[in-house]
Amino acid sequence: MDTYISIDQGTTSSRAILFGENGSILNSYQEEFNQIYPKPGWVEHDPEEIWETTKSVLSKLYYSDVAKSHNIRGIGITNQRETTIVWDKKTGKPIYNAIVWQDRRTSDFCKKLVNDGLENKIASKSGLVIDPYFSASKIKWILDNVPEARSRANNDELCFGTVDSFLLWRLTNKKVHATDATNASRTSLYNIEKLEWDDELLKIFDVPKSIMPKVMDSNSNFGQVSKQVLDFELPVLSILGDQQAAAIGQACLTPGSIKSTYGTGCFVIINSGDKIIQSKSRLLGTICYKVDGKATYALEGSIFIAGAVVQWLRDSLNIIKNANETQAIVESMDSNSNVFLVPAFTGLGCPHWDADARGALYGITRDTGKNELTRAAIESVAYQTRDLFKAMSEDGIDPSTLKVDGGMTENDWLMQFLADILNINVDKPKVTETTALGVAMMAAYSDGKYSSLDEVSKLWMPDKSYTPSMDKNIRNNLLKKWDYYVSKTLT
Repeated sequence: MDTYISIDQGTTSSRAILFGENGSILNSYQEEFNQIYPKPGWVEHDPEEIWETTKSVLSKLYYSDVAKSHNIRGIGITNQRETTIVWDKKTGKPIYNAIVWQDRRTSDFCKKLVNDGLENKIASKSGLVIDPYFSASKIKWILDNVPEARSRANNDELCFGTVDSFLLWRLTNKKVHATDATNASRTSLYNIEKLEWDDELLKIFDVPKSIMPKVMDSNSNFGQVSKQVLDFELPVLSILGDQQAAAIGQACLTPGSIKSTYGTGCFVIINSGDKIIQSKSRLLGTICYKVDGKATYALEGSIFIAGAVVQWLRDSLNIIKNANETQAIVESMDSNSNVFLVPAFTGLGCPHWDADARGALYGITRDTGKNELTRAAIESVAYQTRDLFKAMSEDGIDPSTLKVDGGMTENDWLMQFLADILNINVDKPKVTETTALGVAMMAAYSDGKYSSLDEVSKLWMPDKSYTPSMDKNIRNNLLKKWDYYVSKTLT
């Protein structure tokens, strides 16, 4: 059987997964890496650690007994988006740590752009709001704060890339400096209508065009893995930002189809076909995928803290040992005891876009303990998703079903609570690794294994469906309290 490797480079770990041409998972390896928090609101990764963990899992997978018994045709790369790396064009060494998508250090600069009246101009070209979340202000910060970085950039000595681009550069042994349109559309520097780096946006953010990667279709042949890097050669046949890859994996290939991924953050994507939707409620216009020269667009809502809140419970508070404990804890409780957590640890994302908001816990009493805090944390994921759906409704979009994926979907209680809070059906697929699946199947399409993406969509199979059953008055009361507490958290 022909097989394809997904490099799934995420916010907390790097993975390599081997997929059969039918979408089945045959083998996988995963390695976590360090999260770096230099100051409050700052989040960084060591690019070398990202590279080493990626190289390690890829090599382990390729040389595994399972892989040896199959014909590996190529690689797809999917990645944490917006995270920004700048490196030396000759040596390939990063000049600073990767500034992660969650990082808020550029909030003052972003406020200045808003005060200068540039919000509509930037949104009309890039589809994005002005926020530290996106790559452009991070690039500017590196060029302005790393000694000699700006002069070196102006002298064509540096390269910028999101994580996919950095990995591609390393995998091809410095031969290919490129990205795909989905990742480019998350920088605030790419004109999603003209499908090119935008000179006016580059000027606004003071980023030289010379450091930008070439933008290619998501199903392009991006070059060969070099034998000087690893002991084998394979073509890189696809690149997709992680949320767009999940949209492919969830078969969201027709206008109106919608998915929500629950990983470190939560990201809702609605396929809008060939139409760029200018949201009235601060949702994002973005590229869902660009295949064979044609862009398909999407409307997106982004929540910064979803699975990360469980990591917080585990790693910072030490009140759980692993994520699997949370379901038993929340199921043991009759209610949330009126305790609410607004997890604005790195600001609040869509639709609030408040970079300076910080996490807050409400309704605590002397009796509040780890169980109440755990339930409040888990519930916050559903409440935040509802905020996105409320924003979508204001744009005239009212889905009746939501496809879900990501690690948090293993929590059945949360998925039922999500269905109850949204008051719609929630469907989970048999293969929940939809991000890795999506980019693997895009690689298979690039390889000619499928004649169309419609064929890929037929691989999607349902596993569980959750139907809302919560009393309307209970739902309304919970949401009324949530809305009140969010309003108190906003700066």
